[in-house]
Amino acid sequence: MSKPKIIVTRRWPEEVEKILAEKYDAQLNVDDVPMTTAELQDAFRTADAVLPTVSDRIDAEVLGATPMKARMIGNFGVGFNHIDLEAAKSAGLTVSNTPEVLTECTADLAITLMLMVARRGGEGERHVRNGEWTGWRPTHMMGTSVHHKTLGLIGMGRIARAVAERAAHGFSMKIIFHDPFPPREEDIAGLNARQCNSPQEVFEQADFISLHCPGGKETHHLIDANAFAAMKPGAFLINTARGDVIDEQAMVNALQKGEIAGAGLDVYESEPTVSEPLLGMENVVTLPHLGSATLETRIAMGMRVVENIDAFFAGETPRDKVV
Repeated sequence: MSKPKIIVTRRWPEEVEKILAEKYDAQLNVDDVPMTTAELQDAFRTADAVLPTVSDRIDAEVLGATPMKARMIGNFGVGFNHIDLEAAKSAGLTVSNTPEVLTECTADLAITLMLMVARRGGEGERHVRNGEWTGWRPTHMMGTSVHHKTLGLIGMGRIARAVAERAAHGFSMKIIFHDPFPPREEDIAGLNARQCNSPQEVFEQADFISLHCPGGKETHHLIDANAFAAMKPGAFLINTARGDVIDEQAMVNALQKGEIAGAGLDVYESEPTVSEPLLGMENVVTLPHLGSATLETRIAMGMRVVENIDAFFAGETPRDKVV
């Protein structure tokens, strides 16, 4: 019996690619060059399963490929707003993602960004690397303490709760949050977290605002000019969620006008393109979408995809089925 054919759109950790090659007729992207729309369409015409990443746009055009051979999309990532789920469902495709396994390292990165922007870490490193540092002095490059400040979370899922735990227990921060689907009381026990009735309430009270909501139509530009106007002038915005949650031009304007104190960003509205003004701002920390970028996590994500496609081809429901 022939093995199902799978197409992997980007390079994955070697350990995972080896297992995929052993179990399936696997076409790997050894050059790690992003696939074009035409190449993605061809993948859906020729493979039994396509394994994309969050940087691949699997839209209605791609999913309109005919004749459609693929039966499953095994997404490498927890987010799936890059996939047109309605088009996938119409085409008879099962879609899975990789939740849970990237919670801790993404929470770590959110805290990293918070500390870097508050303590001017990016600016300080550039200062030293550029040979501009002339020595210690009492008033040089003073930042902002995170201890006992208020952390506002937009979204209170697994990653947000992990961030809250680090902030509350590590830095004695006060935790407030808004989520249209709030967590169970037992899930936030010990955090002393207070639920707000609206994002606006979070914006008005928080010293640090960390985004943990999904991307998509419901949250597109949730953080817009009105949101920035509601924030404290000393507030810092942290985004490890999805770039399109923020109106990037509105953020540029808010930073230029001093409506907020700074931003720590791991994702961008049109990534890999980043708004040029952000790159020149010393009060902005920019990272290249590193939220899940630890070896252990990326291997775990890949193995979760393997588990899902194994179940699918065995006639079972994948553990992480989205549609």
